[in-house]
Parts: sequence; structure tokens; C-alpha cells
Amino acid sequence: MNLTPEEEAILNGEEGETRQQLMEILIGVGTVFGADEMVPIRSAQVSGASYKTIGEWGLKWLQNLQAKASVPAVLNPVGMDRIRWQEMGIDPEFARKQLEVISSYEALGIRLECTCTPYYLYITEYGDHLAWSESSAVSYANSVIGARTNREGGPSALAAAIIGKTPKYGLHLVENRKPQLHINVRSEPENPDASWYGALGFLAGKISGNRIPIFSGIRPARDQLKNLGAAMAATGAVALYHVEDITPEARIFTYDYSGLEEIVIEAGDIADLFTGEIPDAVAIGCPHCSPEEIEHLAGLLDGCTVKRPVYIFASRDVINRTPELVRKIERSGARVYADTCMVVSPSLEKYSRIMVNSGKALAYVPTMCGAKATIGTTKSCIDAACTP
Repeated sequence: MNLTPEEEAILNGEEGETRQQLMEILIGVGTVFGADEMVPIRSAQVSGASYKTIGEWGLKWLQNLQAKASVPAVLNPVGMDRIRWQEMGIDPEFARKQLEVISSYEALGIRLECTCTPYYLYITEYGDHLAWSESSAVSYANSVIGARTNREGGPSALAAAIIGKTPKYGLHLVENRKPQLHINVRSEPENPDASWYGALGFLAGKISGNRIPIFSGIRPARDQLKNLGAAMAATGAVALYHVEDITPEARIFTYDYSGLEEIVIEAGDIADLFTGEIPDAVAIGCPHCSPEEIEHLAGLLDGCTVKRPVYIFASRDVINRTPELVRKIERSGARVYADTCMVVSPSLEKYSRIMVNSGKALAYVPTMCGAKATIGTTKSCIDAACTP
């Protein structure tokens, strides 16, 4: 790779052992993927935050680092709500280790927002170069905003946060962002719930693999785009997608996809995923809820007393911006938790069947929680929770 004098100095250890080690990580990644140079980033989002996933060795590695982030950087969800972990039924020893992980990231200058939706925190714009790691956040940044990020691993995202740069390869290059597959969706229902797009993404990710799809036949709004991309990143490796006339690059470049392979998805294929099985618990917020989703849930739960546990996940920032709505939700018996989610917290491992409104959760809950997952609309999730 072609390094600037400043980058050479970091690599030579002139700015400390930690920055040298992290620069070596970035150069190693760049060399593997054929990057010619580094590119400055506007922000980073760092995964490897839950003690459930990184364990003792990951914690020890973090504790040995001595440096500070040089760009705005936020942490991915951890294994528990940092304030209400006892209420979640988290084991005290797990909580102690999780707090050590959080403290280690704080010492490195990482913002402890602990969310998979950093786009609700930062002003992220079209064309910005980023180093984000959580799959749904990467998809949203690339697809909905038109920013530029590869899906970073935890160490490379942390390295980028400290150094302020990332190798320029993959989706940082405009020529690598063109559609490679056409997904033609037939018979989109009128006013579909965001869960419908999550189910569509669940199917489309399996079809796409690591290819960049362009969709026709759908008109999703922002929260629906969030659910679509999150599910594709879970069942496939889709870090960027386009929607005809909707997403920014599909509008700017007006891609000609007539020569691409075309896959047709019928509305019935999506409807088949909604089985209506009665769950032991309901979990919503994968990815974390937006303020609009919190408002919708407050309306659905108004006057309801839940008969089954309901877990709702959102960033602490969104919760703090909607306090009256959160109180309204919790009067029903449902709980709104920050910092964590159904996938990385051990708190949902006690249930055998969990109902979700997310294609991403539908993909991850069986492996990460050991439970059967069933998908429903947001309303049917709440109806199931309120039904004896």
C-alpha cells in the first residue's frame, strides 16, 4: 500500500505501540483486499461489544490497548442494559465482565451509545467514508444514505476509529457499487408493515448471497428500508442494495439492469413466512427502534396489559428523546431496554419460541438465543402479547 509520511510514522511506532499495532491491522486488511491507499473516515461503529460474543480473550486484548479514537465512534449493542441489567435477569458475573468490556472501550474514546443504528446519532451524508461494522448499519449507510463503508470486523473498525482512516477498497470505490442482480417483487401489498420488508429481505438475502441487488416493484419508506437491508445482511452477505427510484444511487445513476439475472419474488412467497404461532415472548427492535417505531408501539399498547413478556430495544438516545412514549409503553407491562438487543443478550435464552417483527431477528434468534423464531407484523406481535 502507498502510505503517507504520517501513516509511515504510525507504522514505525513513533506514536506508540497501540497505534502501531492497529495500523498493522489496517494495512493487513488493505493488503488482502488489494487497497492502494487509506481513506479518511467521518465516523466508526465498533462491534465486538457483548461479553457473550468476545469472551475473556477479547476483553484482555481490549484492556491492553492504550490510545484514543480520533474520529466520532460508537459502540455496537452489548449484552445487557447498562442500567437495568438486574431487571433483565442478567447473571451478576456476566454483568461484571460486560461492564469491564464497556469500561475498556470508554478508555479508548468510544462513545457508549451501544447501538446498531448509529445513523440516528450522527449526521451521515451521501459520499461519506465510514468504518462501520454491524451488518444492518453497514447496509443502511451504503444503501439508504449512500455513504461508503465495507463491513468491518471488530478489530478493524476499532483500528479505524483510533487511526481515523480505513483501507480504500470494496464499497469505498464507486465502480464496485453497481447492481449485480435484479429482484423483481410482484404484488407489493397496500401499506405494508415494516415486517413485510423484513420477510422480503429474509428471502432476498438467501438469493443474493454477496451480490448487490436492485429491486423493482416496491416503494419502501426509511424504516422499511432498514428492515429490508438488515434481513439481507443476516441471511446473505448483502452490504449494499438499490431500490429503483428510491435509494440515492438508483436515482442518481439510473442503473440499466436489463442484462442482469432476474429473480421474481411473489407476495405469496413472503406471506408463507408469517405462520401466526403463539410465542413465549415477543421481541421488537432488531435493528433498534426509531422514534417513529416507538410512537407506533405506544399506540398499539395503549390500554393493553401484556400477558407475555415483551422486550423492545432502542438506543438510549432514542429512548431519552421519547420519554412519554416509553412510559406509555411500559405501563402495559412491556419493557424498553437500551444498549442491548435480543441477539447479543443472554436474557432471552430462557424462551423456547420468540415472536419478532424483523427478518434479521428471524434469522439470528435460533442460533444466538437457541429459540424458535416466528415472524409477525408489529401489530400481530402486540396482539399475541396481549392475548391470554
